[in-house]
Amino acid sequence: MKDGFVFLDEAVPGIRWDAKYATWDNFTGKPVDGYLANRVVGSPALAKSLRKAQALAAKMGYGLLLWDAYRPQRAVNAFLRWAEAPETGLTKAKFYPRMTRGELIQKGYIAPKSSHSSGRAVDLTLFRLDSGLLVPMGGHFDYMDTRSHHGAAGVPPEAVSGRETLRFIMEKSGFQALPNEWWHYSLPSLRSDVRYDFPIGGVSVGTQTVNTVSPSPLSAEMDP
Repeated sequence: MKDGFVFLDEAVPGIRWDAKYATWDNFTGKPVDGYLANRVVGSPALAKSLRKAQALAAKMGYGLLLWDAYRPQRAVNAFLRWAEAPETGLTKAKFYPRMTRGELIQKGYIAPKSSHSSGRAVDLTLFRLDSGLLVPMGGHFDYMDTRSHHGAAGVPPEAVSGRETLRFIMEKSGFQALPNEWWHYSLPSLRSDVRYDFPIGGVSVGTQTVNTVSPSPLSAEMDP
């Protein structure tokens, strides 16, 4: 992978992933622009911090499951177009039952700039190493509702514990939480005004990864 990006499934051996935006199981209801393969990409610094988080999680009996990391700007743009389009109801019940699409932008769940696009943010959860089962978190990835906030009321005790465990692991590994998404963590040490727009896809040749398209930076102010 050129220009300072790596496939995280190769850079963090043993990590699990399910790139939701490369599948039909996301709030847009279809694969998102820029996700050509079910792979997860990030900066080498992100990979290094994830290895630290993985090691700490393993000591506690957990593994890491990644849903997203680097996000092409074209995907962010696709989210905005989707939010401005007429409601179809296809994914509303699962992902944003108490809001309209327009409110998702107003309340910051969908934004024109993302820390993901610099390769310094990751969306993830925990699973138990002994059983392989996901740790309860009181809601799934991209559930856009106050229930997904840290400290949300009405979350079952076991899910509160799960969120607190994930936060402990990530913050001990240098990451910072996002208040309204229990699954989102970023590296404040890598804060940048550069975001990238290259599609995720590629093939591995031995230990070398060859990306199909090289990244090109776009300057913009980053979100938290």
